Amino acid sequence: QVCHGLRTPRLPVWLCSLSGRHGVLFGTDSRLLSDWKTERVFHLYFYNGQREQTKTAHLTIDTHSHPWEEDPCEDPSSLGKRRPPVEMAIRTKWAGATVSWNGTDPFF
Repeated sequence: QVCHGLRTPRLPVWLCSLSGRHGVLFGTDSRLLSDWKTERVFHLYFYNGQREQTKTAHLTIDTHSHPWEEDPCEDPSSLGKRRPPVEMAIRTKWAGATVSWNGTDPFF
């Protein structure tokens, strides 16, 4: 028998398989599950348990960012345009969102 809390989590939690590594992406605001208005700017945390990750990454997600403010002269295939897999996973739910790593170096 599966516990009710596992079928209907009280906080948003996603198990991720990114580039062959597993991790957990989670939030601490339960309103993110039920109130679309909280999806404007919110915080998520990512942990993958790998040696190179010394602490849980605190991410700020902005779903109303302005993608046209990016540098139009930059080549899309350049190193500056590469995004970590966790950002791409977040964008599968919130297309076009910007992700701030809040001082943590993004890891691939």
